[in-house]
Amino acid sequence: MPHIPDQIDRRLLSELQRDASLSQRELADRVGLSQNACWRRLKVLNASGVLQGSRARLNRRLLGLDLVVFVMLRTRHHSTGWLAAFRRHVLTIPEVVDFHRIGGDYDYQLKVVTEDMTSYDRVYQRLIAGVELDSVTSYFAMEAIAEDRPLPL
Repeated sequence: MPHIPDQIDRRLLSELQRDASLSQRELADRVGLSQNACWRRLKVLNASGVLQGSRARLNRRLLGLDLVVFVMLRTRHHSTGWLAAFRRHVLTIPEVVDFHRIGGDYDYQLKVVTEDMTSYDRVYQRLIAGVELDSVTSYFAMEAIAEDRPLPL
């Protein structure tokens, strides 16, 4: 039976989305729980899959990753075999940080983060070399207005 987070769980999750480096004591204090109660809730949230680990957020610009590209893909192939091969291929490209199958005029959307246009061209060449695609359209981000926002809880 899936765990349905209550309001306290949602407050815990909201705090963790803002800062996953909080100590258990700090987290418990922020949501008004004892450390033991906080630990028990976190254990349930982890076991149920609602909470899926924690990550460090990196400043891509300070790492020289200045180019963000949204790549829209269209294909004529929709078989399960083609899709499995396509997924495997795309997931070998580390610059692809988000990968979605979508509805509408395109079939897939990728978010690519890389150093510059030359680096993106290498990603593009690798992408089209692995599978047959009908069209590839790239949109280059000018400014990140909001990125990696917390889920609305």
